[in-house]
Amino acid sequence: MAYTFDTIVNKPFDEVIELVTAELKKEGFGILTEINVKATMKKKLEVDIPPYEILGACNPHFAHQAIQQEPKIGAMLPCNVIVRELAPEQVEVSAIDPIASMRAVNNPDLMNVADQVQSKLKKVIEALSAAD
Repeated sequence: MAYTFDTIVNKPFDEVIELVTAELKKEGFGILTEINVKATMKKKLEVDIPPYEILGACNPHFAHQAIQQEPKIGAMLPCNVIVRELAPEQVEVSAIDPIASMRAVNNPDLMNVADQVQSKLKKVIEALSAAD
């Protein structure tokens, strides 16, 4: 079962980060966290990997709805979006499928929120595909 929506963007890594952030903003998401996995791996393990960042995206409206339906859902928030360089100017963007992740909670009321968030994240990935 797929648990992400993915696209490849043929642009420099930093430019793709900016594009992802802008497209998420259009859909009402802000970035709560930015984890530079490349820098962390270098610092902690002395391992070099290609650029790889995890963006913790949050839409406050939907986060509030989800918490109202399932108070412990915060353990599964925010929605992670991965930006990773496959080759120079070839960057993969992957967004979590909230329906796949929320299935584990088994709360039918929560699935309505997950459907709406899924729709918005799919729009982000589609817009990035079109930007290429």
